[in-house]
Amino acid sequence: MNTTTHLRALALTATAAVALSACGNSTSSAGSSKTSTPSSTTATAPVGSNEKEAATVNPRVLLSHDQGLTLLDAETGKTLKETKKPGFLRLSNAGDGRHVMVSDADFLRVFDMGISSQPHGDHTHNYTYEPGLAERTFAAPKAGHVVPHAGKVSLFSDGAGTIQTLDADQVGSKTVEPHTAKTKAPHHGVAIALPDGTMVHTEGTKDARKSIVATKNGKEIARTDDCEGVHGEAAPHSEGDDVAVFGCESGPVVYRDGDFHKVKVSGYVRNGNLAGSHESPIVLGDHKTKKIDDENAEAEHPTKVALIDSRNDSLTTVELGSSYWFRSLARGPELVVIDLESGKVAKRISLANTPVEMAVVDGVAEAPAHKEAHEGHAH
Repeated sequence: MNTTTHLRALALTATAAVALSACGNSTSSAGSSKTSTPSSTTATAPVGSNEKEAATVNPRVLLSHDQGLTLLDAETGKTLKETKKPGFLRLSNAGDGRHVMVSDADFLRVFDMGISSQPHGDHTHNYTYEPGLAERTFAAPKAGHVVPHAGKVSLFSDGAGTIQTLDADQVGSKTVEPHTAKTKAPHHGVAIALPDGTMVHTEGTKDARKSIVATKNGKEIARTDDCEGVHGEAAPHSEGDDVAVFGCESGPVVYRDGDFHKVKVSGYVRNGNLAGSHESPIVLGDHKTKKIDDENAEAEHPTKVALIDSRNDSLTTVELGSSYWFRSLARGPELVVIDLESGKVAKRISLANTPVEMAVVDGVAEAPAHKEAHEGHAH
């Protein structure tokens, strides 16, 4: 499944998503990873069972809504699975091309999308499985950001200030436990695991955040306190998978070559929502220039986006001519979410429930452990 096809599939469903959301709410307590019983579904076989090899697999789309989760075939629009689970559910790709993490208050639940494409020499083996909510559950008070990168996935708990990290291809395992690290205080944060064992993560409190630290073998190796309101991250292309960009309210920060580099801007500039690609050193970000101190003030609707060059710590803007919001941001061959060949909406799908969030997989790992793993393959 190539990138164009993947984006076309996304476009078919995106037209139906009238409301998308990112940062959530939640309450209460919990500890580390454990297994719990998911909500009831219409499954006739255990989730993840019935492995069958297939000639090809179509991308699949998971939608969350106030009644639960709906799984669609992105090419046909057919509903493959309905899971009843009322509540506010946020969705994040786990990084293995097969699983999606469902943020559900104080837990991160694993949804098996039921497809997998595994590179093998000069060809690919495709498989299908029984889809649905798996038994695997990660306890994470006020479950927050999920960040897949270079074969790892990091799960941040805003309520506990903890980071759980494990191999992305082990997300569906019932036995593999994540490595858990703890920040100094609970806060709305984010973390990314790098291939050399470095963990780059935010530090802060529930009231203020301005610090990012890099740790290795339990020791701090680099730090910056120059990222007021730090929020969000993206991993661009780099030779060693060791670069990460973080959003701030005073210009972004780039972690590169073992140190932090500030992107210089003039005045208040917030680039808190970022989108990266392992094929480009340029990170796409929102670009807000009005500081809003009153929570009742009208939200800013920017028309410019930021292009952050992770190689030289520079920022340029592009005027779109129309406003957007954070869920509009995505990296692709043309940074659009329409049929790239015709420039038109190819199909509309009627849904029984109004979507809140959306996740798309095509079976191929979005964050493979090694770049060379996919070289020579037409994904």
